[in-house]
Amino acid sequence: MDEKQIRKRNLWYFPLGTVGRDMVYVLITNYLLIFAMFTRELTNPQLAAISAIMVAARIFDGLNDPIMGNIIERTRTRWGKFKPWLLAGALSTTLVIIFLFNNSLQGWPFIWAFGVCYFLFSITYTMNDISYWGMIPALGSDANARNQFTSRATLFAGIGSTLASMLIPMLTAGAMTLGGNTRTAYGIIAIIIGILAPVFLLFTLLGVRENRDDMATKPQPLSFKKIISTITGNDQLLWIALCFLIQQIGNNIILGGLGSTYIYFSYGYRGGLYSLFSTVGVSVTALLMIFYPVITRHMTRKKLMKVLLLVAVIGYVLMIASMALSGMAGFWVLTIGYMLGSFGQYGFYLIMMISILNTVEYNEYKRGTRDEAIIASLRPFLTKLGSAISVLATSLTFMIFRVNSITNQISALENAANAGNIIEEQKLAQIDAVLAGVEKGQTTGLLLVMVILSCVMLCISFFIYQKRYKIDETEYDRICAELAARK
Repeated sequence: MDEKQIRKRNLWYFPLGTVGRDMVYVLITNYLLIFAMFTRELTNPQLAAISAIMVAARIFDGLNDPIMGNIIERTRTRWGKFKPWLLAGALSTTLVIIFLFNNSLQGWPFIWAFGVCYFLFSITYTMNDISYWGMIPALGSDANARNQFTSRATLFAGIGSTLASMLIPMLTAGAMTLGGNTRTAYGIIAIIIGILAPVFLLFTLLGVRENRDDMATKPQPLSFKKIISTITGNDQLLWIALCFLIQQIGNNIILGGLGSTYIYFSYGYRGGLYSLFSTVGVSVTALLMIFYPVITRHMTRKKLMKVLLLVAVIGYVLMIASMALSGMAGFWVLTIGYMLGSFGQYGFYLIMMISILNTVEYNEYKRGTRDEAIIASLRPFLTKLGSAISVLATSLTFMIFRVNSITNQISALENAANAGNIIEEQKLAQIDAVLAGVEKGQTTGLLLVMVILSCVMLCISFFIYQKRYKIDETEYDRICAELAARK
């Protein structure tokens, strides 16, 4: 098989592997807090404990991710350095999420189990995530190949995310709830997604052929000094890491719990309505993922970011304007606004993904080593840290606006349905009565927090990128030419 055939094959089998992985990620990132709030009656200290666990686990990832990247760099097996960790991470993650969503614990025993599982997830998913994205530089180093693999993998990741975002709320809230109650529904969904993740990963494990030339060299010993020096010694990596973290905080805030809660409180306890919001909201981003390689042939990344920022700001203005409308008219203005906002956010995400990977060649140019896995490990760490900060902001918002005073009543009804004490029709009718008592200030507060925070974080990320990130298309080509000349 020649190089052209290998690339063509890789362009399908590599991105297919992430569909199930991203369904897992959406389940944990976007719905774990909602699962806890709508299936457990949480006091403010318990809600604060959940938030603290999520943040602490992400700080732990600050050590775990680069260490995992270094371990992958040192791995030498007949299957390469990436694939063994892909498989181990996928299988162990499946076991963790199945237990997390299929236990009957309540109160503080649930909080303790939540903490253990969440830390375990940080370890197992990191094995899989760093080895997956770290493989991209080994699939092609020219600019067009990097754009193709990144954009297509992001597209398929979006397919997995969209499927999960569409089906999970539809099947866990409202008339279509699996098993008639939210607790049972999440347990079934966790089992299904836990099986799908390693099944989809088989495409990557069995079908992808990566460059393994660097495995001929003897691996360096595991060194914390090496990890720290690689990250801190790459000034462009540090700046793009800051941009990416700030953008991720804003990107996660709507889908991390505030969006679904706002829609349930404003438009009714119907999961299908939130599925419609999230699905339509992210659907237009598929166009960007498909046509990104074509767009970048005619427009630089920094110019594209200006367009994306303008589109996003218009979208966020529309979301706030939806408060002035009632019923489904307000819902559709909110949804269209979110669609424009997410278009800008996902465009930034794709640009920054590529910008992080481009610091691999910059690192080789400046320091003589590529350190692909260590550099790639920073991206999932920042994604998870951003989501953790978003969870903290979400939990604080819930406490400020007394959201758990409403969700605890819904949880009690869901648990009564789970125990067979009331039928589903009674549960839904009583939940509607609970939602009728939601105050206007509560819904307004939720909307303003999620919209303003998303917009402000995107703007800050934009200005830092424009001022501090120097590896544009011209500079990247110059670096690659210089590296080729050295060899």
